[in-house]
Amino acid sequence: MPYILIQVTDEGVTQAQKKQLIQGATELLVNVLNKDPAKTFVVIDEVHTDNWGVAGQTVTEIRQKL
Repeated sequence: MPYILIQVTDEGVTQAQKKQLIQGATELLVNVLNKDPAKTFVVIDEVHTDNWGVAGQTVTEIRQKL
């Protein structure tokens, strides 16, 4: 019973993109590991940019400098 967690920043990921991620991740486990898609769970966790850090800074700070 695979569980896939996809974490992305909450910067406008559309419903269509989320659907593609879920379908693609499921297909990957079916094709590579021969897993049952009915028992493959995919969760997309959208993280606020204040809560995601890179190189000692939040993504919010990094985006403000661009």
